[in-house]
Amino acid sequence: MVVKLMPFCPSLSQKPLPKQVQIRTQMKYTTTRRPEILTSSAAASSTSASGLRVFVLSDLHTDYSENMTWVKCLSTTRHKKDVLLVAGDVAEKYDDFVLTMSLLKDCFQRVLFVPGNHDLWCRGEENDFPDSLEKLNKLLDACRGLGVEINPVVIDGLGIIPLFSWYHESFDREKDISGIRILPLEMVIHFLFSLQDLCPEKRMLFYPNLPKIIGSDFLELRIRSIHGAMGSTSACHVFGHTHFSWDAVLDGIRYVQAPLAYPRERKRRMNGGENQLPYCVYSDGKFADKLSHCYWSDYYATNPRSPDITELAPWVARFYNRTWKSEF
Repeated sequence: MVVKLMPFCPSLSQKPLPKQVQIRTQMKYTTTRRPEILTSSAAASSTSASGLRVFVLSDLHTDYSENMTWVKCLSTTRHKKDVLLVAGDVAEKYDDFVLTMSLLKDCFQRVLFVPGNHDLWCRGEENDFPDSLEKLNKLLDACRGLGVEINPVVIDGLGIIPLFSWYHESFDREKDISGIRILPLEMVIHFLFSLQDLCPEKRMLFYPNLPKIIGSDFLELRIRSIHGAMGSTSACHVFGHTHFSWDAVLDGIRYVQAPLAYPRERKRRMNGGENQLPYCVYSDGKFADKLSHCYWSDYYATNPRSPDITELAPWVARFYNRTWKSEF
């Protein structure tokens, strides 16, 4: 989901990318430093703020009762004038999805949504959906009925553009991990990943094949067509799916992931948690300061990526050693 400050642009017209950045592999991404601006804690807690506030959230997974309880505990008065961006993976079951979005709409003045892979799964679904495309249409119909927005809007000069997309095999350009048996991929879709730099390297992951099913270079080209090849301080892309809290700037675009994730991940204190959610990314005409507790994006802010190294990280190696032993 693209967020762009548009003080002089009442429409959402697009400009084509320069030829030199039409191909993703020709683009060089570097981490840049953003100016100090309003902190998220100040933006989220301020009672005097009278301007637009935008909050972000992804990976609610309210099929888990703990997560549904978390949503039900959100204040129904604190955010009555605020906007919420929901970056996918709300719930697998249709009824849980509708209930969750209804609860969020009761809390926030405006809610915008893009679907994630779990939203479109048909497994364990009590409703009779022949396939994920049919379910997608039903979800979008439900959103329209609830007043949840799925189309581009401009609110107080801020352009918000939900982007639907599909993963593509060309996205993964890192060397595969060999020497271990990795479970085969299921059919998984996702709509929001645009750069492999927004995911830890394969050797760091318990599931090293994850980059094969999380993103698309074509989505990054689409984002650059909106924000421009070099981005700007008013450019932000909100995404979800991997459950890694993330906040980084790459070539002038800020990339933010603020997931609720699974209960077991929160109990293990993995990378943030519900205490910083929903995250206020924009308040009173300014983008908020950095999302806290982003282990991996903070790690790559000071450490270069080394995708050619395929030796497993110690914690991943221990995991696969235990798995092998249990099979024999």
